[in-house]
Amino acid sequence: QVQLVESGGGLVQAGGSLRLSCAASGGTFSSYAMGWFRQAPGKEREFVSGISRGGRGTLYADSVKGRFTISRDNAKSTVDLQIHSLLPEDTAIYSCAADRDRIYSGRDPYEYDYWGQGTQVTVSS
Repeated sequence: QVQLVESGGGLVQAGGSLRLSCAASGGTFSSYAMGWFRQAPGKEREFVSGISRGGRGTLYADSVKGRFTISRDNAKSTVDLQIHSLLPEDTAIYSCAADRDRIYSGRDPYEYDYWGQGTQVTVSS
């Protein structure tokens, strides 16, 4: 079983950048497809980005394409989300998740088996 801990959130002005990181422990990190999701107040959790076990396959929500970049380092057991050109609508709790069954990440949160607690991202206008 893998444990996930996110970091890197904060308060940033619109147009700014952040780098979120998710550190995994307790499992074989390279055997999990990884994803980032976010949930804003009063809204459902939504898929943001995903990355395959080996890191070559990536997936993005249309709303973040061109602004967000996902990457992973299997040697360090981390998956990062680089965010540029932040918008107020990016304000949410961002969580990483691990899928033990699939090589490539998916958009459905129910495909993921393990979740971190999340990190808050707040974008001021």
